[in-house]
Amino acid sequence: MQKMFDVRAETMDRKEIKELQLERLKHIVAYAYENVKMYKERFDKIGLKPEHIKTLKDIENIPYTTKDDLRDNYPFGLLAVPMKKIVRLHASSGTTGKPVVSGYTKKDLDVWSDCVARVLMMAGATDEDIIQVSFGYGLFTGGFGLHYGIEKLGATVVPVSSGNTERQIMLMKDFGATALVATPSYAMYIAETARKEGVLQDLKLRLAITGAEASTPEMHESLRKILGVFPTENYGLTEVGGPGVAGECSEKCGMHINEDCYYPEIFDIENNRAMHEGEYGEMLLTALTKEGMPILRYRTKDITSLTYEPCKCGRTLARMSRIVGRTDDMLIIRGVNVFPSQIESVLMAMDELGKTYEIIVDRVNYMDSIEVRVEVVDPSLLVDYSKLEGLVAKIKHRLRVVLQLDVKVRLVEPFSIARAEGKVKRVKDLRKLQEKL
Repeated sequence: MQKMFDVRAETMDRKEIKELQLERLKHIVAYAYENVKMYKERFDKIGLKPEHIKTLKDIENIPYTTKDDLRDNYPFGLLAVPMKKIVRLHASSGTTGKPVVSGYTKKDLDVWSDCVARVLMMAGATDEDIIQVSFGYGLFTGGFGLHYGIEKLGATVVPVSSGNTERQIMLMKDFGATALVATPSYAMYIAETARKEGVLQDLKLRLAITGAEASTPEMHESLRKILGVFPTENYGLTEVGGPGVAGECSEKCGMHINEDCYYPEIFDIENNRAMHEGEYGEMLLTALTKEGMPILRYRTKDITSLTYEPCKCGRTLARMSRIVGRTDDMLIIRGVNVFPSQIESVLMAMDELGKTYEIIVDRVNYMDSIEVRVEVVDPSLLVDYSKLEGLVAKIKHRLRVVLQLDVKVRLVEPFSIARAEGKVKRVKDLRKLQEKL
């Protein structure tokens, strides 16, 4: 059995988990109804009362909460307590509108750090680790979320934040960091830079704890090969409080959800029906313990599935599968649904290719097109026409098998595609620009 931060919470039997969830669901629904105007108005509009929630299944009668709801109530319309009880505010970047704000009481911060500490131990971290946090610090929940979880675990935290990659590597080497917290794309950038500088052998990293953006098994395998680490993924979002919702354990067979604090549902939104265990749909999350800003049935837009079978690691918590995409990042190309993660899985599995790529979607003569630009490892390949043509053909074939769609492929020089120090943006959809013109 793997070591756990909270054995009681992480090994309850399914009956105990459901009983606790129902108890907390009834409380948080009544709490939100009594203290948040938006929820009271929505419940009253459809004649729903907190006392109508008698089973976990009854949660399906509660309207969804969306990102637009949070933006419409910006900044403090969804707080359930007076501002004097709010000790921390976080917010999303707000690049597509008003930022999404999350408020925390002292109790919220304590529960949050416990959940993150659990996720860290799931990944294999202990109180003897030196953990470098390369998430950005500030309003983004990732930096401070992991920071306080590491302290709760009792490990040493190096709050270096993101950026200045050469300095990151210097500190990693000099401080003897044994674990790295970063987005998977930035962890890969650090790995590439350390390899380029010839210092990989000087690093003591054993864990890469990645989050804030989805990644593929192939990306994790590349990190393992280059950095010599055991990579894991964790999951969370600002709207329900930040990281700490779920994380991978040593078995890497899904991310364990901290079910005593979050109630997950997998839903077919279009047909308004719950999906069965193992079926894919959109994740809905209810924060069962949040005092400062309770959130009911939040539409994450992340596409995943759930399994309830106990894990070999000893945990009985439900596991969510790796996110295959988002309902809002799915590309429809000539009637075919394409997720960027499908393309990444092909590219990352090919040793000839670098680990940075971009996807360009355009519309030419009323016809959608998709092009993948990816770096090569060996730049001499770009001047050998026969090898170049052969590699392009191989990539196109593999993409065709996965996507059932012909994709243009362009190979480019190493380090010629811009790197991201935070969340990476792989897709440029030029069709949206055309629509605005």
